[in-house]
Formats: sequence, structure tokens, C-alpha cells
Amino acid sequence: MQEFHFLITEECENERLDKALSELTDDTVSRSYLQKLIKENQIFVNNKPQKASYKLKVDDYVSFVIPDHTEPDIVPEKMDLDILYEDEDVIVVNKPKGMVVHPAAGHFEHTLVNGLMYHCKDSLSGINGVLRPGIVHRIDKDTTGSIIACKNDMAHKEIAAQLKEHSIVRKYRAICAGVIKEDSGTVDAPIGRDEKDRKKMSVNPKNGKEAITHYHVLERFKDYTYIECVLETGRTHQIRVHMASIGHPLLGDEVYSSRKWPYKLIGQTLHAYILGFKHPRNSQYIETVAPLPEYFVLLLDKLRKI
Repeated sequence: MQEFHFLITEECENERLDKALSELTDDTVSRSYLQKLIKENQIFVNNKPQKASYKLKVDDYVSFVIPDHTEPDIVPEKMDLDILYEDEDVIVVNKPKGMVVHPAAGHFEHTLVNGLMYHCKDSLSGINGVLRPGIVHRIDKDTTGSIIACKNDMAHKEIAAQLKEHSIVRKYRAICAGVIKEDSGTVDAPIGRDEKDRKKMSVNPKNGKEAITHYHVLERFKDYTYIECVLETGRTHQIRVHMASIGHPLLGDEVYSSRKWPYKLIGQTLHAYILGFKHPRNSQYIETVAPLPEYFVLLLDKLRKI
């Protein structure tokens, strides 16, 4: 038997139960099967069955069970994790490009969760269910850098609360197309699912949720700009969507730009550089710095020579 547990955050606030679950499970469970479970009163919100149209609230607890044969076992895998910080409650890892954070459709092996399960053994929080043990937030497959995982439910709840109140420091490094004239700026534009392509996000004033990105120019090149972005909120693909919306898509991003990039890249040039948080046990401030990956450093060197 496979158990699913979700603690609802702002990301899914006011969304329909059926729609939100499809996104939360990353299509590991089909939408039709989810609707079947809802009709059979097998999906619970705060331990009570709810209809598909139920509008979710922050801190709602959603749970349901499906038979064993519909979900694969997630197997621990030995990996050479680049650990930036670790103690009995949390672990911060510098995620490489191309690694998926947690198992989902088509990616049940070689994810960060597989590596964490091997490294941490049974010491990972269970709040987000067996497909996402320890995972309290995530970064895209082709985004590199710092990601925090929690080893117990106490730590998970505390870090989740900091994410909810936007007190966690998250600074990213990115290279975007075009030369940004101003030294700094802010993009304050709501982000939601793209109405034409549900796999993408977009600036959506009608159905989007508040999203704020601050950016600061670090270096200008002939046709590109090296920037630091500070997240005030943490929407899916936030930096990628926001920078594309002001005409400066991230170099290498093939989802939010139709440009043909002159460099051989695997996805967007985006790196989670600094992660700062209050320790869940003693409130001591901890800040980790993930060094720029080699491809990023080499790319900067190339751009400086043009």
C-alpha cells in the first residue's frame, strides 16, 4: 500500500483539490485515478473526505492511499553527494545539473531522494510521503545549487514555516539574454499555470499567486548580463518566468524562450548560490554557499573574452 501525505502551502492555496493533487503528485498518479478516489471518498482533507471542487487552504493536511502495484519502490542509491552542511536535523546539498530532486513519472531512480535515502538511512522526515522523504522545497532538474532536506518531522515543519513566511534567504546566480541597463530592479508579477500549456508557468494576473523577484547586475557582457536574484517568494520557475517576462530570458532556457542559443548548454544557466535559514532546533542562523559549477565558470570566462 502506498501512502500520500501533503501539507498544503501557499503554492496550492485556493486551488481545487483534484487540480492541486495532479500537480503535487507530479503525474505519478493519473488525474482520472485521482478523480476516481475522490468520488469513492478515499481522499481526505484534515481526515475528512472532500469533493474534487474543494478549495484548499494553507496548512490543510491531504492524505490518501493507493494499492502497492500502482507505485514502484524507491530504492536508496549510493551517490557522491556534495554536502554543504549537515547535522542531526537538516542536510544542505549542492545539487548538480540534470538531477531530479524527487521521484516522479519517468524518474524513479538517480534522483536526489534516492541519494539522500542511502546517505541518511531512515533519518528523513515523512511529512511529504514516501516519494518525497525529507523534501521541503525543490529546484528544477537543470538548476544547480543549494537545496535543504529535513531529517525529521520537527525540522520539516520549522523549515516549511520559514518558507511560508519568506524568511529563508535564497540568492541565485544567473546569466540572462540582453544587457540590463539598470543596476538593480524588482519584478512584482503574479505567477500561475500557463492557460495554454499546463506544463509551463506564466505571469498570470487573473489566476496567479504573488511572486516577487529582486535582481542585481553583477557584470555586463556584449549580449548577456550576469545577475544575482533574490527570491521574496518561491513560485515554480519564478526566476525563469520573471526574467523572460521583462525581455531577459535565462541563457539556455528552452522552455521560456524560443531563441537559438549559441552555446551548447543543458537547460537554463541558473544556480542556487546562497541558502540561509534559522536552525529548526536552536534558531541559530546558518548560511551555505554553493560554488558555481564548472560549466558556469567557463561560460563566464568565454563571455568576458567577447
